[in-house]
Amino acid sequence: MREPSIGPGAGKRVQDYIDESPLWADGTPVGRAPMTVMQWRIWWLAAFGKFFEGLVVFMTGVAIPLIATEFDMSATQHGIVGAASLAGILVGALALGGLSDTFGRKFMFVVEMIIFMVFLVLLALSPSYPWLVVFLFGVGVALGCDYPTAHLIISESIPSAARGRLVLGAFGFQALGALVGSAVGYVVLANLPEISAWRWMYATAIIPAALVTVGRFYVTESAPWLFAHGRFDDAEREAAKLLKREPAYPSEIRLARHRGEGRHHAADRGWAALFSARNRRATILASVPWFLQDLGTYGIGLFTPTILAAALGHATVHTHDITDIIANQILAAEGAALIDVLLIVGIIGAVLLADRVGRIPLQALGFVGCAAGLLIASLAESYTGAMQTALIFAGFMLFNFMTNIGPNAQTYLLAGEVFPTAVRGKGAGFAAAFGKIGAVSTAFLFPILLADIGTTHLLYGLAATSVIGALVTWTFRIETKGVNLDRAHERELDAELDAAAGVGREAA
Repeated sequence: MREPSIGPGAGKRVQDYIDESPLWADGTPVGRAPMTVMQWRIWWLAAFGKFFEGLVVFMTGVAIPLIATEFDMSATQHGIVGAASLAGILVGALALGGLSDTFGRKFMFVVEMIIFMVFLVLLALSPSYPWLVVFLFGVGVALGCDYPTAHLIISESIPSAARGRLVLGAFGFQALGALVGSAVGYVVLANLPEISAWRWMYATAIIPAALVTVGRFYVTESAPWLFAHGRFDDAEREAAKLLKREPAYPSEIRLARHRGEGRHHAADRGWAALFSARNRRATILASVPWFLQDLGTYGIGLFTPTILAAALGHATVHTHDITDIIANQILAAEGAALIDVLLIVGIIGAVLLADRVGRIPLQALGFVGCAAGLLIASLAESYTGAMQTALIFAGFMLFNFMTNIGPNAQTYLLAGEVFPTAVRGKGAGFAAAFGKIGAVSTAFLFPILLADIGTTHLLYGLAATSVIGALVTWTFRIETKGVNLDRAHERELDAELDAAAGVGREAA
């Protein structure tokens, strides 16, 4: 067997080595080189970061009524608690996610989990309402940093042909976490039927989080990030560790510097680069649809138990009886868990189709499906009994399926693919933060609007935002299915350099 050539004078990038497979002596491809142990280690550790987000954020939906009772919270305070972790995600994605462009993917990959661990322990021990909000915010900051960092450390370490399904496979652990969060809430309440049960819900994540934190110390740094910062020897060393396998393949790694490398990094590493002519379209595509989908996904996800308990007539209005509160939340947690199953089914569909159908068609169609699900659920107010129940469940289940096969999955995937390596962390972080503005808004306003305008009108509004999301996606579309990210952005830089050279010749 021999190693393929990328072409005369072209030079190899890190992604070229990750993507290539060996050839027989006659030039026939042997087949795809298997993923290495290190590549799978990175994937699993990143996947569990998304699991913890789903676990903590969606578990809050079960815990909020208990927390509200223990701390005697008002409707506004209720909304603040629901929005606290999401506000933290917004800040973490923007303030910390972009730091992976400066300090490295691995460094922030480890730091975010340490922050998560500290605030998770404090959250379970919260002595009062103000401290509860602070600790939820701290947990959110760590989870926000994980949005860009986990995506980038995966996407910069795996083959281009498998990038969509592997990144989304890891992202799918968010849905698994949401389901487990609802299940944990049910199990804890069933075995510990008291107001303080919410503390044990959060505490269940402490030991698993500690194991993931330790594991993240033992991954490689992103070789594309090292290369983008001119650390070529380090990039070759880390790439060799990443691709270590038996038998050894590739036999050696020698990276060639691109002619525009220095110019690219000098001009395009700051936040302003996201709004330059070259990146503006990518910034709009990555951030605006994410904002629109988070309005619905987090509103429905956080308050599904509350909506079910109220809409199905099982909640006792303004009850302060502990027995009634526990019974209501156990019933609502059961219904929420059933609905959350469709999140997992949806993400499985996204994993299977993202590298076949493409990101843009799935995102646009998913938005349309979300609108349909919300409209179906809105019809429930006109019925009672079994029909009302069927419409609510059918609508929410369709919404969860379509959001995860479409915008909830694809916005995350696209945000880590449409920006150049030098600002990929900032771009993905900005998109996640912009998305979480929608999540924070809906988490804070949802209980207030639910009381003021009712479930039906609220669902109408969310359906409208989904339709707008489909239109924005299609208008600013950039398809990244199977694209070698190193060479895609390198071609853009080549075009700019050639254009600049042409202008210079004309001026001369």
